[in-house]
Amino acid sequence: MAHEYHDPVLSQACLEGLKIRPDGVYVDVTFGGGGHSKAILARLGPKGRLIAFDRDRDAWLNAASLAPSEGGKGDERFTLVKTDFRWLKNHLRYLGALPVDGLLADLGVSSHQFDTGGRGFSIRYDGPLDMRMDHRTKRNAARLLREVDEVALTDLLRKYGEVDGAPRVARQLVKANAESSIGTTFQLVEALKPVTPRGKESSFLAQVFQALRIAVNDELGALETLLKQSADVIAPGGRLVIISYHSLEDRLVKNWMRSGDLGGVENKDLYGNRTRPFDPTSSKAIQPSPEEISRNPRARSARARIATRT
Repeated sequence: MAHEYHDPVLSQACLEGLKIRPDGVYVDVTFGGGGHSKAILARLGPKGRLIAFDRDRDAWLNAASLAPSEGGKGDERFTLVKTDFRWLKNHLRYLGALPVDGLLADLGVSSHQFDTGGRGFSIRYDGPLDMRMDHRTKRNAARLLREVDEVALTDLLRKYGEVDGAPRVARQLVKANAESSIGTTFQLVEALKPVTPRGKESSFLAQVFQALRIAVNDELGALETLLKQSADVIAPGGRLVIISYHSLEDRLVKNWMRSGDLGGVENKDLYGNRTRPFDPTSSKAIQPSPEEISRNPRARSARARIATRT
């Protein structure tokens, strides 16, 4: 049974950014609800090919109508790889799909993941403090809180959530967890009450949840690996299209596209000419229209960046 997902974010901009050729080979490294993948397939001809990646077993169910089965049903142009996109290059090589003509990544948490209380991603629903995007991994958010010390937790909150007063928040969480193990989302919200700023409850809790989620799934590490591999898997003239939802992701994407360096350091040849694997199509990120935000509030923080392989 497929799960309900909201419309794909910035779909038209992404499709235009990919410059899809009917006979091209494309990769959607964040299949999710399949919205972007279905839109790409609609623009491909009979000789085109799409490889999608996703590590979330809930997302796999959405590929049932696309992926070919033993009975021969499904779209022969489509392949789903049930793993983290950090293994992108190895799988594309195995599938004989190198180089590709375009790569799309819609980062972050899907609407389905946020709206499913049992996944533990949202402050709105009570459920196990899980936050894993891949259930095959062992450490969830509750286990992370039990295992990290105050210093490591402070660094995690500051780095991944940009949480103000991170040392005080970490101290409170360590104390609360020692008194009564934090195992659900509402228990985490309750444990944070002594340090939650009045009038800023939602934004503060969102920052803490984001920090834990990024740490549990090593999201920034996976993104860094993806960006580095993108130069090896995309053919010259091919397109890299990435949608991010917070400044930590967008900064990495912007730096990589502008300089070919995750830290934004420009590389130059012996003649002083800038060398980089990609040319951004614009200096500014593409943002959703007010109409799209009204249809899909999740799109509000979305930023899409597009670059061409040199």
